[in-house]
Amino acid sequence: MVSPDFSVAEKPLTGLCIALTSGGTGGHMFPAVSLARALVRRGADVIFFTDERAARYTDGVEGVRTIILPAGGLAGKGIRGRISGLIKLGLGTMQARRHLAKIRPAAVIGFGGYASIPATLSAKWLGIPLALHEQNAVLGRANRVMAGAAQRIATSFANVRMLADTDRAKIVWTGNPVRSEIAALNTAPYDTPTIDGPIRILITGGSQGARILSEILPDALIALPDALRARLHVSQQARAEDIEAVTQKYAGSGIDVTLRPFFDDIPDRLRQCHLVIARAGASTVAELTAAGRPALLVPLPNAIDDHQRYNAEQLEADGAAWLLPQDRFTVEILCDRLTQLLGNPATLIRAAEAARISAKPNAAERLADMVLGLLGLDPAGQPEPSPAKKDVHGDTV
Repeated sequence: MVSPDFSVAEKPLTGLCIALTSGGTGGHMFPAVSLARALVRRGADVIFFTDERAARYTDGVEGVRTIILPAGGLAGKGIRGRISGLIKLGLGTMQARRHLAKIRPAAVIGFGGYASIPATLSAKWLGIPLALHEQNAVLGRANRVMAGAAQRIATSFANVRMLADTDRAKIVWTGNPVRSEIAALNTAPYDTPTIDGPIRILITGGSQGARILSEILPDALIALPDALRARLHVSQQARAEDIEAVTQKYAGSGIDVTLRPFFDDIPDRLRQCHLVIARAGASTVAELTAAGRPALLVPLPNAIDDHQRYNAEQLEADGAAWLLPQDRFTVEILCDRLTQLLGNPATLIRAAEAARISAKPNAAERLADMVLGLLGLDPAGQPEPSPAKKDVHGDTV
């Protein structure tokens, strides 16, 4: 079987070099690395511009060379922090411009984060075609700075906030790349919960866990009606320092629970679960839709520009999830909501299908197609044919 993110190209892109640039966090780097792999499979050379935090993401990625730049944000702590960030940003931009002037890649693709500004800004100055990818439903600050200079803006959501009206014509809705193991779940059937069978819940708070989930969820699940509680099989991510306290909360409840700081088998647990309870980060919502799993989303309230709330709102509007703000994330409200959802399998089934329909599981290939289209190439890397000329009689010549 061909995997959802397998290259559609049949001919290599001889001599084509593409530069990618991203901030050093996983939310920026995962889609960037996915595009890098897609372009390499099509025969391109890929050069990564990022900061020192990101080296671990590109280590071992075949066909990719990484250039580490000094980079700092503009929101450092205090005046000294801001000045330090500006100095690093200036140094990184000088280095990026020197490298890009020498390499002359066919295009630069930015994925946001302050570490992407040096290379994207240098691309603008050097006249190199520029495209951006936005992971969230709100245009990030670095991408906001560069949106006016970009020729294409790839988005993970159909609607993106804080994008100037003059830039909306540049949008290409590609989706947000996910791991191939997750993307493969898009065609796997949802294990429909039965009226009296087991109910499997996956609880995840992102890479660092979410303490409020550990504090509230056990009590809410224990408070469920006996008939529902007896059917629960819970996989819950919690911070390492919270595991013992959460274990004590569940003790004696009769709930079958697995607690870990990190699950390295998320694709399997996602495939088996009936409901996900999670934050609403870009990677999380992309995986939920790709897998076609219904979710109760609790956005991180202090996320930059409140982007998690807007991510969750779009899934809720699609019928794929339910948004529960953290200020309403109480034992009583959560218990009532879960009683309604878990007691009505048809509601979960409809949400699972809505999630699957809204997904773009082949986002990495869509991104690669966008890059090639920006350069006037077809998906196989060949120049697009020129429109046929016609004579005065309308016949092709």
